[in-house]
Parts: sequence; structure tokens; C-alpha cells
Amino acid sequence: MLHVEGLGKSYGSLIAVTDLSLELHAGEVFGLLGPNGAGKTTAISMLSTELPPSQGDAVLCGISIRRQAGLVRRWIGVVPEEIALYPKLTAAENLRFFGRIYGVGGMELEHRIDELLHLVGLQGRRDNYVATLSSGMKHRLNLTVALVHRPRLILMDEPTLGVDPYSRRQIADAVRRLRQDGAAILYTTHDMEEAETLCDRLGIISRGRLIATGTLAELLGTLEYTEAIQITGLPAGTDLSEVQAAGDVCSIEQYNGTVRLLVRNAARFLAPLHKVISFYGPPARVTISPPSLKELFLRLTSEEVRR
Repeated sequence: MLHVEGLGKSYGSLIAVTDLSLELHAGEVFGLLGPNGAGKTTAISMLSTELPPSQGDAVLCGISIRRQAGLVRRWIGVVPEEIALYPKLTAAENLRFFGRIYGVGGMELEHRIDELLHLVGLQGRRDNYVATLSSGMKHRLNLTVALVHRPRLILMDEPTLGVDPYSRRQIADAVRRLRQDGAAILYTTHDMEEAETLCDRLGIISRGRLIATGTLAELLGTLEYTEAIQITGLPAGTDLSEVQAAGDVCSIEQYNGTVRLLVRNAARFLAPLHKVISFYGPPARVTISPPSLKELFLRLTSEEVRR
């Protein structure tokens, strides 16, 4: 549905985004992850035609964002990080206003208003003024005004930032429903757990460059280790040489009295770990876990900054 090729934005010598290339399919949530200032919002601003790109292009359903921006806007819904609602209008009035901007009217619009309010659990707040709604409710309504014209591509920039757990779940459920209905969704977030559970594929952007893309399994498969062994409660200076000698240790991290061994096969370390824990008693504790998206993200973005 969306093909992005070599998209970039520069401000003189400052490069905000460079050589951004990706594809987004119907019925897919693509998570765009990156540190603050990495270029996520700039990328969304270009794809939504708010900012003209300095180079490259993106084609939505065969329509170029550079040459046919007006047509592209008809098929895009943008959910900004900030609340973009009129506080002195009701929930329904906000949807009615934005619907008419997109050329939706009459009974079609009224049915769409009911449908969208139900989607985000605000059907009982239809006639409430936005100014009286909680922050979480405003964020949910913020999502609906981007959907009133049934866009094919939905660009969501940190839609759950600062949102309460109930509203976060409502927004996530709405995103899954939109994906099920065939929408293509570009989703930015700083919440790694949210990205792991919600996104079909992920892209990591750092300093304006897309440095990794793929499914969660594909990205984690690029790490040299498959499991992390964390040991807490050991006294300073504990000899772990026997543990390290038990197998391939990719690296060792120590901080605040915690030791983390990044390994390829944790099972090989169980016997020497048991010996250490038995010697030092209950304060010592071991946990074994697979690598997480957060670990991968920090590793990749830290490497990029060091270059």
C-alpha cells in the first residue's frame, strides 16, 4: 500500500531524515522506534504531506506524495502526539466538523460518528464537551477524528504517550480492529512492550537513518546471544570464573551489585550457577530470560551514536 524510497529531509547542513526506505502493507502495523530527535515525527510529517521532502519519494496506492499531495491527503489519517480537538465542541461535534472537512456528510457521517465513538469506548460521551473529558478520553477521541473518512493509511505519532492504562488498552484494541479491517498503520512509540505486542514489523531509526527493520523474531535473531542470566544478591568480588567457563559467554555486564551474563545456551550454566547460589544462600537469586526488544533497541541506537 505504501512504498517509501530514499525519503529525506534536510534543513541546510542539518539532516533530519536521510534515505528512508520501507514498505507498508494493508492490514499491517509497522512500528517506527527511535530515541527523541531520531526523525520519527519528521518522517510522519513528510508522509502526511505536511513537510515537503528534500529528496526521495513515497507512493501511496500509486499516488506520489511529492507530485499529488492533494490526492494523498484523502487516503491518510494522522493521529498527532498533541491533542488536536476543539475543547468547546462536544465529541460528536468534533467528529462532525472533521468529517465535513473530508467531504463526509448526511446519514453516512452520523453512522460513522456512532461507529467511531463505540470503537474507542466513548459512546456514552457523545454529547460531552471535550474540555470536560479526561486526558485519556481526549487521546481516544483524538484517534477517531483521524478515522472519520476511512483512510487507507493511518499515521500514529505516540498515540498513548501519558495515557492511563484503560485508555491505552482501548487505543491498542482499536488499532488491532483497524488492522483487521485492512488499514495500513505506521505507529511510533517509546513503549517497547507496546511495540512488541502490537506491531507486525518494526523499524529502528537513529540520527535520521533507518538502521534495522524486520519482525521482532528477525530483529532479535541478529543478536549474538539468545538468553540473559541475571544474578543478584552476590557479595562484591564473588568468583564467577567457574560459571564463565561453562560455555560461550558473549559478554558480561555488572552494575549495582547485579551481574548479567549474555549467553547462547543458559542450560549449560545451570550446574555451576546452582553451586554458587547454594554457597551464598537465599540472598542470591538467578533469573534467565530471552533478549527483549528494549535490549536490542538500546544496543543498536548506542552503537549508532558511537559511530
